[in-house]
Parts: sequence; C-alpha cells; structure tokens
Amino acid sequence: MITVHYLDNSRAHRILWLLEELGLDYQVKVYHRTKEYRAPDELKAIHPLGKSPVIEDGGRIIAESGAIMEYLIETYGGESLRPAKGTDAQLRYRYWMHYAEGSAMPLLVMKLIFARIPGQVPFFIRPVAKMISQGVASKLIDPQLADHLSLWIAEVAKDGWFAGPEFSAADIAMSFPVEAGMTRIAQGQDTTALRNWMERIRARPAYQRALARGGEYGYSNS
Repeated sequence: MITVHYLDNSRAHRILWLLEELGLDYQVKVYHRTKEYRAPDELKAIHPLGKSPVIEDGGRIIAESGAIMEYLIETYGGESLRPAKGTDAQLRYRYWMHYAEGSAMPLLVMKLIFARIPGQVPFFIRPVAKMISQGVASKLIDPQLADHLSLWIAEVAKDGWFAGPEFSAADIAMSFPVEAGMTRIAQGQDTTALRNWMERIRARPAYQRALARGGEYGYSNS
C-alpha cells in the first residue's frame, strides 16, 4: 500500500487529492510542524531533506510534488487526468505541471518569508526590519505576483481549466499556488474566473475526501 508522509499545513494535500482521483488505497502518516514552523526531524528518516510530501510505494521513496504526481499517473493508469499526446492541451498541461513549483511557489514563499522577518528579529530593530521587508515586497515581489495572477486569470478564462476544456492533474498541481496566492496577492484585478475555478475544484468529491483524510490545511501559512 502507498504511504503518504504528510506534513500538516503543507502542499501534501495535492497528493492525497490525486490519490483519491485515481481511486487508490493509501495510508497517511501525519507529521506536525515545530514551533519554528519547520518539519520535524522524523521526516529526515524518510528523506534526507526532511520535506513533505514524500511517498513510499513498493520499497521506493519518491519526493517532490511534481515527481510524485507524474509517478502516480504513469504507474496507476491516470491517463484521464492528462490531455492526449500531441495536442495543444498537452503542451499547456506540461507547462503548468512544471510552473506550479518552478515559478509560482518560489515567489509565494519569498512573500511569506519577508512578511515574517519583522517578527523574527529583536524588537528594537523591528521597525527597520518591517520597513525593509515591506519595501522588498512592494517593489520586487508584489509586481511579479500581480503578473502571475493575470496569467492565472487569463488561462482559466479560456475554457475553465488550466490545461484545456477538461479537468486534469494540472489543476491539482496549481491548486496550492492559487489558493495560497489569492491570500497574499494585492488584488486589483477581476478574479471572478479564478474564484469560479476554485469553487469547482473544491466541490470535487476527491478533493473533499482528501481533506477528510489529511485535515484542513492553512495554505496561507505554508
């Protein structure tokens, strides 16, 4: 049976969701963050970096969200969750599967880190730290995130999903960046199409079953 090493309030929800979409049996081992909001050392016994998600399957240890998703789809007949080969939708699918962790998440994590910096320094320099953090966010991070938000909106406005007219694993991959991003990006845009997309993914039975297995997650803090 597949084992998912699941860190609370993390991107690991997407793996449970994919497993539910595939109809696979699995077990979840939940890990709780430390007071510093880091993963516990126990995860390093599973993978040297001590990150989540990680899965175990047939003696294999597989890490990284994108790699896990590709493995599960290729190993367990998930063809219905990706567009047909040679189509424009497949190109879109491949882009968003890589974009989710390669482009979106680094910016979102940077936004989170700079927001937390003032609370991590001695109190007498917090005003300066806050000024620097806010300056970096407003001048460097936020303008880029606004561009990303525009891209998300334009993509789902085409036909309702991130990779063509049908739901795919690209929508699973993009769920965490969008859910986290919508809490962190200063919105001056019409996000109706994106909010409609979020309503559709959250209404999927597999999404709801994954929440029941892993618990609610605070994507605004991960």
